Amino acid sequence: MTAQQITGGSVSKPFKVSAWWQATPYSLVFLLFFLIPLALIGVVSFWEFNEYEIIPAFTLHSYFAIFEGCSSLNEYGDVCVTLKTYWSTVRISLWVWAITLVLGFAIAYFLAFCVRSSSTQTLLFVLCTVPFWTSNVIRMISWIPLLGRNGLVNQTLMSTGLVQEPIEWLLFSEFSVVLAFVHLYTMFMIVPIFNSMMRIDRSLIEAAYDTGATPWQTLWNVIIPLSRTGIIIGSIFVITIVMGDFVTIGVMGGQQIASVGKIIQVQTSFLQFPLAAANAVILLLVVLMIIWALTRLVDIRKEL
Repeated sequence: MTAQQITGGSVSKPFKVSAWWQATPYSLVFLLFFLIPLALIGVVSFWEFNEYEIIPAFTLHSYFAIFEGCSSLNEYGDVCVTLKTYWSTVRISLWVWAITLVLGFAIAYFLAFCVRSSSTQTLLFVLCTVPFWTSNVIRMISWIPLLGRNGLVNQTLMSTGLVQEPIEWLLFSEFSVVLAFVHLYTMFMIVPIFNSMMRIDRSLIEAAYDTGATPWQTLWNVIIPLSRTGIIIGSIFVITIVMGDFVTIGVMGGQQIASVGKIIQVQTSFLQFPLAAANAVILLLVVLMIIWALTRLVDIRKEL
């Protein structure tokens, strides 16, 4: 005889909420704060504008204006300003991605495989987050006294006789922009790679050593393939952030380095919203193509 028969009562079934209802709050947030703003940007990019107003009339004028003169080389044999700007943005993003990947992988490897104590791992990992305790602007400005013409680096080099005059390209150049980006966003590469490495079964590494593999062979054939999910996620974080940044490029580039984000910011300040929206749409498509290419290398949903 069951407990239900003894008590003479009925067992109530637990209340279940449909998966659709569970996802509704998150879907609304995604719709209101992501999809609708993107749709509005796309709509505004097809509007007309002049010096005084925005005219809600369908036109491709903004897109034609962006790529005006890009069908051929100019009188100096260069491509148009738009293509040069996009190439400058992509080039800086690739440099930052490559450097942060090397640094992030090395630091994550050290934390995951060279530090045995979990408490020490936690302590060192927290130390990596210390720069995030201050504002991005403060961290950028902190480089100016070091890299300026009369900064600490130039003074040290001149006092030791290594250079006879200050090095000009240390500040307000692509070098300083890349350096600031690496300082700001290396952590975005460390975290996902470290997470992937901590999930690697250590018996696989022991098996590689038992079969005679060298440390470099183990790294290349075991650790890197098993860490590729973290590498791809970190790459997506870094590239997407750098591609749309304009504050860092403006401060560390001395308003002399061209980038798509900087152009959008300038166009917005001059109330050229359709033109800025068109540039934003093109930049979004470029970033999506990069993300699509990266996600072809690994199925992130399956790996996670």
